[in-house]
Amino acid sequence: MEKAALSLIPELPVRRTAPPRSALGRWLFHGGRLEESHAHHHTHPWYVVLWLTGVDYFSTLGYQPGIALIAAGALSPVSTAILVAVTLLGALPVYAQVAYRSYAGQGSIAMLENLLSGWSAKIFVLILLGFAATDFVITMTLSAADAAQHAIENPYLHPYLGEARLSITIFLLALLAAVFLKGFAEAIGLAAAVAIPYILLNLVVLARGLHEVIQRPELWSRWQSSLTLHGDWTALLLVSAIIFPKLALGMSGFETGVSVMPLVEGGDSDRFRERPLGRIRAARKLLAAAAGIMSVMLILSSLVTALLIPEEAYKIGGPASGRAIAYLAHHMLGNVFGTIYDISTILILWFAGASAMAGLLNLVPRYLPRFGMAPIWVSYSRPLVLLLFAIDVIVTVVFDANVEAQGGAYATGVLVLMLSAAVAVALALWREARTEGAKLSDRARTAGLSLYFWLITGVFAFTLVDNVIERPDGVIIASVFILLVIGFSAVSRAFRSLELRVSEVTFADQPSIELWKSLVGKKAHLVPLRTNNAEERAAKLAEIRKHYCVEGPIAFIHVKLLDNRSEFLSPIQVHVSKEDGNFVIEVSGAIAIANTIAYVSELIDPISIFLGLTRQNFMTQSLKYILWGEGETGLLVYTILLRYWEWTPEEDIRPLIFLMSE
Repeated sequence: MEKAALSLIPELPVRRTAPPRSALGRWLFHGGRLEESHAHHHTHPWYVVLWLTGVDYFSTLGYQPGIALIAAGALSPVSTAILVAVTLLGALPVYAQVAYRSYAGQGSIAMLENLLSGWSAKIFVLILLGFAATDFVITMTLSAADAAQHAIENPYLHPYLGEARLSITIFLLALLAAVFLKGFAEAIGLAAAVAIPYILLNLVVLARGLHEVIQRPELWSRWQSSLTLHGDWTALLLVSAIIFPKLALGMSGFETGVSVMPLVEGGDSDRFRERPLGRIRAARKLLAAAAGIMSVMLILSSLVTALLIPEEAYKIGGPASGRAIAYLAHHMLGNVFGTIYDISTILILWFAGASAMAGLLNLVPRYLPRFGMAPIWVSYSRPLVLLLFAIDVIVTVVFDANVEAQGGAYATGVLVLMLSAAVAVALALWREARTEGAKLSDRARTAGLSLYFWLITGVFAFTLVDNVIERPDGVIIASVFILLVIGFSAVSRAFRSLELRVSEVTFADQPSIELWKSLVGKKAHLVPLRTNNAEERAAKLAEIRKHYCVEGPIAFIHVKLLDNRSEFLSPIQVHVSKEDGNFVIEVSGAIAIANTIAYVSELIDPISIFLGLTRQNFMTQSLKYILWGEGETGLLVYTILLRYWEWTPEEDIRPLIFLMSE
């Protein structure tokens, strides 16, 4: 009966449903909300979706080998081998577990949100969103900057472009924003068309480089001589392990890999399962294939570039800086092939920015509006794209479109997300190992897996700390993003706190449904009470009868709050009973007293509302309201209703409101 009773409750209009009045507003909010447009995805085989992940992951070949040379020099192949080992033994198993537990595409952030609760979970998610914003924004700005570097270094384009790297970078970012403002629906097809030729061109360059290395034994001798300067192999591995964190941005594609899971086809059997095992298996194949391809490319590129590119060419400001493989393409295969390679590189770097933009458009609306920590317009594509473009331009100008200067911030964002994923997986497995009723062997196996992932967590933690110490600018820019996210969220939560914050209404029983029908529509006076007992109701009724001329029954309402009031919306349950000719409405499951009273009032449409005022310190009451949903209830109900009535004009007579001192 409860489900049927829902039809008795009219859905109250909310501000986001009101159509924009101006032409600009209609253009900005065209297309509906992002979470609605993402509700139904067309799925594809994993080997097709692979390239959507790959444009983010594989595009790092445009700058990773050059950054590795600057950081490690002759040790670049050894440090890269350690990076590959951490990728295959650490990042890949972690995200395989994330895919199993967060198959809706929300990634490790959603896992941690589910493992924690209350305000601590919200603050932690905001911090992670700050790091995620750092990762995705720097992906856009760094990729555009490196694409601009490839353009101005091209011998055919340089006479026309000169040294206008900053201007070209901003132009590429503007082009990216323009594409998303129009609508970016064919991402998967374009991703394959961009990524596959890029991989093939890289293989051609690296194969030519390996042939050159084989033909010139002196290159091996010179490289081995450079290695001996660092000592024996134990010393080499130790030094390379210390250098390895500087190469960490070579693991940047895994969070994207799980975010695209809703696009992965899992088979018909998934329709009948709560957990889509087919999609999970396919997503794991996608992650393994991406990691395998990238590992081979990283090893080959680090070896070829370390042996063939002289130090004066790859140092900062040199012709190979930020474009090591492109440098080899021009020198070994000629400027025509090199130009083709440059065009392919520019396209995939630009498309990596598109992948990052899509990631933010997918991530931000899933959290901030739901937390009440962003205006409603953040849920729409075009306003959010314009905001992100403005941030991109600011970051690009601050870093002067320099690839190396942004590497620290990029690596910091990537490593924090990986660390959070490892922690989430380790915690989830540890909790599963302590679950009662499971077989002892299964619990022991799960506990062993948890220990393994705690060790991986330690590796990522070391990598992050080392990266922060070596390049503190990364954590500085990430801290700026975190402060902006938290500050923006706090202000938005305060502004949106006066909205009606009820998501659904159900009734406790059938008598409640029948009594509800008899009091709706100017048939009773609504009186909120802080306590729910007969003595309090009798005292309040006597007070009202003494000071006011009231005809008709009284509907006393008492709201019981949830323990966790950090949510912005919540469903409520209503119990209605009769007492001496009056009504008693008990509401449970609320997250804010005043908002719930205002919501129920709009549903009932009472003759009048009697609101009590505590006359306590207003600032203290405001904080209680923002954080815990309590505070000066009477004045807040009055304010919420007035604001609601301002933008929902109607011809019906509004309830009278009486403010009473308690």
